Amino acid sequence: MTAPPHQSRPSGAGRALPDTQQGMRRRNLARVMYAVSAEGPLSRAAVASHIGLTRAAVSTLVDDLIRWGLLEELGPERPGRVGRPGSALAVSGHGPAGIGAEIGVDHLAVCAVDLRGTVRARVVRHCGNRGRAPGPVIEDLTALVRQVVTDAEHEGLWPAGLAVAVPGLVARDGRTVVRAPNLDWHDTDVGALLPDGPPLTVDNEANFGALAELWLGDRTPRDFLHVSAEIGIGAAVVVDGHLLRGTRGFAGELGHVPVRPDGPPCPCGGRGCLEQYAGEEAVLRAAGLAPREDPVGLLAERAEAGDAGVRAALRDAGTALGIALTGAVNLLDPESVVLGGALAGLSPWLLPSLQAELTGRTAGPPCPVSVSRLGPEGPLLGAAHSVVRAVLDDPAAVAEQP
Repeated sequence: MTAPPHQSRPSGAGRALPDTQQGMRRRNLARVMYAVSAEGPLSRAAVASHIGLTRAAVSTLVDDLIRWGLLEELGPERPGRVGRPGSALAVSGHGPAGIGAEIGVDHLAVCAVDLRGTVRARVVRHCGNRGRAPGPVIEDLTALVRQVVTDAEHEGLWPAGLAVAVPGLVARDGRTVVRAPNLDWHDTDVGALLPDGPPLTVDNEANFGALAELWLGDRTPRDFLHVSAEIGIGAAVVVDGHLLRGTRGFAGELGHVPVRPDGPPCPCGGRGCLEQYAGEEAVLRAAGLAPREDPVGLLAERAEAGDAGVRAALRDAGTALGIALTGAVNLLDPESVVLGGALAGLSPWLLPSLQAELTGRTAGPPCPVSVSRLGPEGPLLGAAHSVVRAVLDDPAAVAEQP
C-alpha cells in the first residue's frame, strides 16, 4: 500500500529543534525532505524555489541527505521544463524504515514502512492476549518485529525506530502502559520488556489511528474526532493537525464514557460504559452470536443478509455511540467525526441511528460523520508512519544513530 504525503512541511511530530545556527540547518534539512516527499521528484533548483533558499544552500543540504540514504538521484528530470535539466531528486526507497507494531486483544501485528510511505513488510498473528502476562506477549511481539526487520533488510531497509500501538492508557514517557483493561495490564513498562533496539515509542491505538487518518486519509480536516473500535472503543481528538493529549496523556477514552449509569459492569471498574453496548463483544452478545476470529466479517455478513437480530444489535450500538459522541461534539465542536477500526466495516448499519442521535442532541449544526478508508489498519499504519515522520522532521538524527 502506497500513501501519498499529506503535507509539505514538518508536522511537529519530532523533537523541538533549538533556535541556533545548527537548529536552523536541521530545520532546513527537514524542509528539503518534506518538499521532495510532497512534490517530488524535484531538481535542486525546484526545491530551492519551493522552500525559499538559494540553490547553493539546497545543494549542500541535498548532498548530506543523499549521503545519509534519505534522498536519491534519479537522473535528468522530466522533459518539458525550460533551461538546462537538473538531476531529479526523490525520497529514497532504501535506508531508514518505520517499524510499526500493534498489540490487540486478539492479535499482534507488525509492519515496515519506507520513507515513501510504502508498506514493505507485514506480518499478523491471531492470538488471545486478554489476561496474558505482558512478558510472553512482548516476547511474541519481539519475534514478529525481528521477522519484519529481517524481511525489510532484504530490501535494503533498516529500522529507524519502533512504535507500538496498545489498547490502553500510556504515560507521557512513551513506554509505560498505565492501564489496559481489556488486556488486564497495569503499570507495564513495555520498553523494559523489549530487547535493545531502535528508538521506541508506545502510544494508544486510537491516537495512532487518528494520526494515520490525518496523514493518509482522503481530504481529512485538521480538526476532527477519530473513533475506532475492536474489543474496546477508543477515540482521539485532533486540533489544528495535532493530537489533544490532555494533562496526563489520557485524553480520548470514549469507550469508558457511561451511556447508561445503571448498566452492566465494565472491566474499567465503571458501569454502563459505551464499550458494553458498542464494542465487538457487546454487539455479538446482543445479536446472540458466539465470538469468532473475524467478528466484524460475521456481523457484516449477517446484516447484509437481512438478519433482524444483528441489524437490531448494530442499530442499538449506533444509538449508544451517538449518545457518547454527542457530549464530545458539544464540548469540542470538531469539524467532523471519523469512524475507523471495526466501526468502518459496520458503518452502513451503525450510521443511521448514530447520526439520528447526533442530530437530535447536539446544540449546534449537525456534525458530519465520515468513514475511514483505512479501517482496522489505521493504528498499525499510524505507528509505522509516526517513525517515518520523525525522520522527516529531523533527518540529521539519522546520521547520529549508532
